[in-house]
Amino acid sequence: MMLDNAQIDAFRRDGAVLVPGLFAEWVDVLSAGIERNLAEPGPYAAENLKDGEAGRFFDDYCNWTRIPEFERVIRESDAARVAAALMGSKTVQVFHDHVLVKEPGTSKPTPWHQDGPYYLVEGTQTVSFWSPLDAVAEATLRCVAGSHLWKKPVLPTRWLSEENFYPDENAYMPVPDPDAAPLRFDVLEWPMQPGDAVAFHYKTLHGARGNTSERRRRAFSLRLLGDDARYVERPGRTSPPFPGHGMQPGERLREDWFPVIWPAEA
Repeated sequence: MMLDNAQIDAFRRDGAVLVPGLFAEWVDVLSAGIERNLAEPGPYAAENLKDGEAGRFFDDYCNWTRIPEFERVIRESDAARVAAALMGSKTVQVFHDHVLVKEPGTSKPTPWHQDGPYYLVEGTQTVSFWSPLDAVAEATLRCVAGSHLWKKPVLPTRWLSEENFYPDENAYMPVPDPDAAPLRFDVLEWPMQPGDAVAFHYKTLHGARGNTSERRRRAFSLRLLGDDARYVERPGRTSPPFPGHGMQPGERLREDWFPVIWPAEA
């Protein structure tokens, strides 16, 4: 898996870039892991549709330590090496995995949001990989170019209830609607084949269209951290919450929970 300088420059400029084929050799393994996850949901599993909404929108996270297929991909794929190059980081730590499944006929989109404000970590060296296990054209990930450089974070909200995640709204900007102002926002999106990946910064505003096709849209997402990532306290319960972590503000995330996977010898 090779990256060129243009991809690295695009990631740092736009906050998102397509990495074709990053998980192409791992589609079957990830598919088996997602089926295991659907059959055995974890404590954070959620169904994201209201009564009367068609389809199914399932998501779950923080399962890589109990789903061997996910752990194998995290440790053996090229994801860590590619993440290090994109972030310009000497080390790469695992933060968490995330599975999102939209069954056919699920018109509900994934709401626009930044991941960073939900998290208990801050840093300029962060990257998420979003990889579909099914070919997607309409239900693909959408990222707003340059939003990772905005001076004020976007207010995190709950996907189902649409309530604010934290009480202090003044510290955040309201959630923008790029579709309502297409001349103001540069929305990046790509048709994708199974195993392709979008790499995006934790502060990149992103969302995804609903799945109105006749096929499932299964996506595996992997969140990774670089050298400057540090624990930060938020004004409420984070998502994921990681209860009992014992970390203090300014510390690197504890490596027994968030292992270093690059360099491999670490």
